[in-house]
This record gives sequence, structure tokens and C-alpha cells, in this order.
Amino acid sequence: MTVLQVEYHQHHRDVTGGWLRPAVFGVMDGLVSNGALIAGVAGGGGDPRTIVLTGLAGLVAGACSMATGEYTSVASQTELIRSEIAREQRELAAQPAEEQAELAALYRARGLDPELADQVAAQLSRDPSQAWRVHVREEMGIDPDDLPSPWVAAGSSFAAFALGALVPVLPFLIGLGSLAAALAVTAVALFAAGAAVARLTAVSVWFGGLRQLGLAAGAAAVTYGIGHLIGVSLS
Repeated sequence: MTVLQVEYHQHHRDVTGGWLRPAVFGVMDGLVSNGALIAGVAGGGGDPRTIVLTGLAGLVAGACSMATGEYTSVASQTELIRSEIAREQRELAAQPAEEQAELAALYRARGLDPELADQVAAQLSRDPSQAWRVHVREEMGIDPDDLPSPWVAAGSSFAAFALGALVPVLPFLIGLGSLAAALAVTAVALFAAGAAVARLTAVSVWFGGLRQLGLAAGAAAVTYGIGHLIGVSLS
């Protein structure tokens, strides 16, 4: 009797990279903020030329702001992680026995038998260049060889925001000059973006799309109302 052996390799998606969160946040923010901004200007009585100028200014300013914020945020986080890694390396060099005992205690707390935990800790502590990596992964839950890049985060955020913020302006750029058209195009893009994110996170596409659409509709309604009130009071 022949036994068929099949190798099964399961590949997981990259959930720790430095591009997905800023890209998703950027495109959503671009759609919502520029859509709401245009609605507010239109509510205040702005003409198509003013709306286009405002929308493009909001696109550039928002994209630069998002990129700057993401770069600073990720760079600061990475610098903090590297300082903690350096601290761990110093502790390993100064107190290798104590650090090995700490690693063994961690494995015992996770369910390994005491003897086996000691053996695993001893084995992993033999190579100093790998020992600190093990400690960082086990104690901090961080892969020191796969830290997020602030440049990737900034670039993803800039491009995504600009793409999202361009959508509400497009109807005016092609000559439609209608707030209804801009809101309709933005609504479709918001639903599609929310549904796409839902697909990535295994949530219902209808729930993801409608949730994003509802939140953005609320923001646009508020800014349109405020713009209308201010426009009436200034006229």
C-alpha cells in the first residue's frame, strides 16, 4: 500500500509591514476630508472655480501633512525600539547568566517543562548575535529584522491621501461643476474602499462599505451645514 504524502505550505499575508495602515488611512482620510471640505465650501455658496481651488489646496496640504505625520510617527517608534534593543544588548553582555535565566522563566511561563525550558534557553543563548534577537522577539513581541520604514509609511500615506482627495474634485475638473456629482463619485469610492478593506480583514464587504459611507456622509453633512450657516451670515 502506497502512502501519498502531500506537503502543505500555508502562507500568511504580511500584517506587520509599514505600508498598509498609512495607505488605508490615507485614502480614507483623503476621501472624507476633501469631500467634506468641498461640501462645506459649496454649502457656503462657493462657485466651481473656488471649489476646485479649495479642493486642490486641500489635496496638497493634506497629503503633505499626512506624510509628515506618518514619517515622524514611524521614525519615533523605530527609534524607541532601537533604543530598547540596544539596552537589551547591553544587559546580555553584562549579565548573560541572568538573561538566560529570564528567558528560561519566560518559556516555563508559556508551558514548557522546567528542564526543557532551561535547555531551550541555553541553546538559544549560545550565539550572542542571535541571543539578543530572541530576547527582543520574546520579551517585546517585535521582529528586529523587520522594522517598519518611515519612508515607506510616508510615501504610502502621501500617495493614498492624494488619490483619495482627488476623487471629490474630479467632477469639477472635467466640467460638471455639480456638488451632487462630486458627492456621488465620492460615495462610490468610499463604499469601494471600505469594501476593499473589509476583504482584507475578512469582514463583510457590505458592512465595511456601508460603515465607511455612513461615517463620511455624517462628516459631509456637518461641514455642509456649517458652511451654509456661515455663508448665510456673511452674505
